[in-house]
Amino acid sequence: MRKRELVGARAVRAIGVVGATWLAALAASMPVAAETVESALVKAYRNNPQLNVQRALVRATDENVPQALAGYRPRITALATVGEQSVSTTSQLLPQQPGAPAQYLTNSGQNAPYSAGLTITQTVFNGFQTANRTRAAEGQVFSARETLRTTEQGVLLSALTAYMNVLRDYAGLELQKRNVEVLTEQLRETHDRFKVGDVTSTDISQSETRLAAGMTQISVAEQNYKTSVATYRQTIGDDPVNLNPGTVVDRFLPKTLGECIAEGINQHPAINTAMYNVDVALRQVTVAEGALLPSFVVQGNAQQAFESQLDVPKNYNLSVIGQLSVPIYQGGAEYSAVRQAKETLGQQRLQLDLVRDQVRQAIVQSWSQLDAAKAQIKSTQTQVTAAESALNGVREEARVGQRTTLDVLNAQQELVNARVAVVTAQRDRIVASYTVLAAVGRLSPRVLGLPVTNYDAIVHYQQVRDNWVGLRTPDGK
Repeated sequence: MRKRELVGARAVRAIGVVGATWLAALAASMPVAAETVESALVKAYRNNPQLNVQRALVRATDENVPQALAGYRPRITALATVGEQSVSTTSQLLPQQPGAPAQYLTNSGQNAPYSAGLTITQTVFNGFQTANRTRAAEGQVFSARETLRTTEQGVLLSALTAYMNVLRDYAGLELQKRNVEVLTEQLRETHDRFKVGDVTSTDISQSETRLAAGMTQISVAEQNYKTSVATYRQTIGDDPVNLNPGTVVDRFLPKTLGECIAEGINQHPAINTAMYNVDVALRQVTVAEGALLPSFVVQGNAQQAFESQLDVPKNYNLSVIGQLSVPIYQGGAEYSAVRQAKETLGQQRLQLDLVRDQVRQAIVQSWSQLDAAKAQIKSTQTQVTAAESALNGVREEARVGQRTTLDVLNAQQELVNARVAVVTAQRDRIVASYTVLAAVGRLSPRVLGLPVTNYDAIVHYQQVRDNWVGLRTPDGK
């Protein structure tokens, strides 16, 4: 299969089972490596759709700040009118003498009035709502950046896991193929021994059964491998090509569990996100309370009108008006909004406590998994050595009639299981070290030293924060 050839036989050694004799033979035909863990993580960091979606969300959140700052700026409106009108006005004239009959004057005609005006409105005071909206918007920006950090950690960990899963499943597939080769040879030897009367037809049936089971295991291993390749492409963006060995990242981890917990509580992006959300909720309370305070607005208006009336050819108006508004009672909606904002603030504080507990639990769990993975490697390697020795002994004893064919088949299966366990343990060991790094909050291109330009969210923020006009985004769209 082409995709399996792309990964290459080096995947087996990449898992770390270097000491086995079967792997030494496999390594002799290894192709030149073309992909490393670092290069795969760089591709995921640049191209992963989930990460790009979150970056776009951060850029969209940046626009909340200039929208809030707009409350400090004047609002300017231009108005122009033009039309046709027909006017007929009848008015009663004052009598010249007492008792004289009433006289009326009718003035009628048509004209085309038109006018142009400009209105400037400036909010001077609105209960500090603009200032608090601005601080809330800035808190939303900081929260979005920390959420982006959390997404980056998740994507990098998923990419690493996908990388190691491909190596593990390819190695598992090769092991199952070798097992079928051994079982095929075992079946041939059993047939030869049956011809000379050393074994019975039962031994042949047992060998055939075990070979059929081995073929089934190949099918399962192929399916697992194909699934891992599909996940790899989804996460990293390319098909796996001659993957290099994975390595642990213990050097970036704190030395003890206590240090991990302390550092995670202080710097984990999920906790930082929750803290900024508390700040945002606090500002929303003050915004809601600001609606209960007086507001003062200054409005300037300039208007030039022509032929607004039949006998008025031109009219010019200029005014500057200050308006003080004091809310007394608006149906109770403002009071409800304040109470609602306070409840939201309480909910965000509880959420912060919950996230701290979740981070702590994740650190303890991942640290325990790392310890277990370290111990499992040693035990599975010992298991392989013992299984190899046992298989050799059972084969020798079977040749002299002290063991049955079933004993040999069972010993062969135990060896295959032990080798698969080593492959899995090596994969788990590497993934566990990255998982601890993510749980602490350190999993990032900067910490790993990846050769990639880090995405800087501050650049876009500075480009849009003080923009007064403009429809184009900084990237020209």
